[in-house]
Amino acid sequence: MQSKRSAVRREAWAAGTMIVLGLGAIAQASTYTLGSLARMGPGMFPAILGVLLVLLGLMIAKMAASPTVAEEDAEEVPPPEWRGWGCIIGGLLAFILVGKFGGLVPATFVLVFVSAMGDRQHTWRTAALLAAGVTVLGVAVFSWALQLQFPLFRWG
Repeated sequence: MQSKRSAVRREAWAAGTMIVLGLGAIAQASTYTLGSLARMGPGMFPAILGVLLVLLGLMIAKMAASPTVAEEDAEEVPPPEWRGWGCIIGGLLAFILVGKFGGLVPATFVLVFVSAMGDRQHTWRTAALLAAGVTVLGVAVFSWALQLQFPLFRWG
């Protein structure tokens, strides 16, 4: 019974987190121009993302509240993977810092490399190869295809 209760509690926390993040994204998007579907403004994508996060959170909450989960289906909750959490958060912080002073290319590489090191199966070499591939793809999509106004490199 204890594992079922902890699984429901975990799903409730996940639902609440998704709803709060979604509402935050919607609130932040409201400070920008939304535009129209034909000519989207800078606030349209965060607003859509926020609505999707709220809807996903509501779906998770509904599933957590439903009594369809059998006791034998409830699984033991493993301890948190602190290395993974630390690397993902560290990668995001590194992206912000390196992006400000170095540009899109080094920031994307650092983000993916540091985040990939959170997975214990990755080595330095595989993380570097993954980071290089995602960086090339990211530059192609965001810089050339979408014309994102983020310099590829900053020198000072």
